[in-house]
Amino acid sequence: MAPQKDKVYMPSGIGGLIRYGEEEQPVIKIKPKQVVWIVAGIVVVELLLKFFF
Repeated sequence: MAPQKDKVYMPSGIGGLIRYGEEEQPVIKIKPKQVVWIVAGIVVVELLLKFFF
């Protein structure tokens, strides 16, 4: 089934509920593995600074 590009949303009869047609896309995509490496790098830099200063 192909997605429809021309979607029409009827006004909601229930007060306060809003239906958004588009979802937000994340600006920065970071994988969990990259987060682990970044945190490990920060820990190493912090330990090195602690020993030298």
